[in-house]
Amino acid sequence: MTDKSTANVDRARERWGAAAPDWIIVLAEACDQFGQTAMGKRLGVSGAVISATLSNTYAGRLDKIEQRVRGELMNERVTCPVLGEISKRQCLDEQSREYASTNALRVELRRACAGCDNQIRRNT
Repeated sequence: MTDKSTANVDRARERWGAAAPDWIIVLAEACDQFGQTAMGKRLGVSGAVISATLSNTYAGRLDKIEQRVRGELMNERVTCPVLGEISKRQCLDEQSREYASTNALRVELRRACAGCDNQIRRNT
């Protein structure tokens, strides 16, 4: 088969319409190339989350999925006050790690993340 599959891109465009965000199209293209399960593993979410995101039916925090896609697939970076320049994906991962007062880096990150512009707010 020489035809490149575009099933995920087609579905995303159908479900999101003309206003489909750039990161949705990038995610759909990656899924067409590698599969939803593989992309889910790469982004640290389930294949079902990827499917629901592409279908515009995901009930969770799309901003978190967006940051993972932008960091992992689109190579967008942020400046962390503790770690320096990191991917948006790593930033989100660091924000979601469990706090441990016995780990000096975790303490420093918790303090820095609390007032950082890159913080993904938990309840928004």
